[in-house]
Amino acid sequence: MKLTDINIRDPFVLTHGGKYYLYGTRGPTCWGPADGFDVYVSEDMENWSEPQVCFHNDGSFWATRNYWAPEVYLYKGSFYMFASFKSDSVRRGTAILRADSPLGPFAPHSEGCITPAEWECLDGTFYVSPDGRPYMVFCHEWVQAGDGEICAVELSEDLKKPDGEPFLLFRASEAQWCKTMHHSSGISGCVTDGPFMWRTSDGTLLCLWASFSEGGYTEGVAVSDNGDITGKFTQLEPLFMDDGGHGMVFPDLEGKLWLTLHSPNEHLLERPIFHRIEDIGGRLIRK
Repeated sequence: MKLTDINIRDPFVLTHGGKYYLYGTRGPTCWGPADGFDVYVSEDMENWSEPQVCFHNDGSFWATRNYWAPEVYLYKGSFYMFASFKSDSVRRGTAILRADSPLGPFAPHSEGCITPAEWECLDGTFYVSPDGRPYMVFCHEWVQAGDGEICAVELSEDLKKPDGEPFLLFRASEAQWCKTMHHSSGISGCVTDGPFMWRTSDGTLLCLWASFSEGGYTEGVAVSDNGDITGKFTQLEPLFMDDGGHGMVFPDLEGKLWLTLHSPNEHLLERPIFHRIEDIGGRLIRK
């Protein structure tokens, strides 16, 4: 398969063992009932395997819909998937699954959702501080918060539960380019989607995230003033403003950096796209 054949949202690439593993939200089941995630495998970033099921709900898992934004990380010898879920009786939130291989099969690991039960949340991503403490960064959704929030919570060492209360990194409206959106519920506000933490070669900590600008879906970036998640985040110029977002950064097998995101942001037309980027002076620059 080529990238143009793959209909997913929220692409995430894990580079491991000489191969690339591509995960994402299944396009056809994004907005309704869903039961799992797939992984696509490549050795050259051009030719990809057919989708291989890496997590399937056999009926024992609580979530019934909105299986969103799987991200997979190698941590202390295991592969952990951070993904968002929802059911008619449980608010949307991010849970953690575990496997022995990037191919899965992944199984529920955390004690339910890591995000607060009373919040509508999505798009959890993994971050480890310079002193080795694990965190999850996630979105407090705009349809509840009004002004969408990027928040973080420290995790227990085994990644099974939160270890403390969530804290705010920044709000969507802090980005001057962010466009106010209007929801069918009557709420108006700014969207936060898809945070992803990246440390540059000089130690600067960046947070990639997505929202909407006049150009459509947009990939923004914020920078911490102290090189850690506890710092004050300031908004920089967006990385992509042409109706594409929910991005992340990954190295290829030669160590070159790439940005992947989905574009266009239109149901059943979403495709993962790759852009070469460079790490220069604490910033990510598209080539």
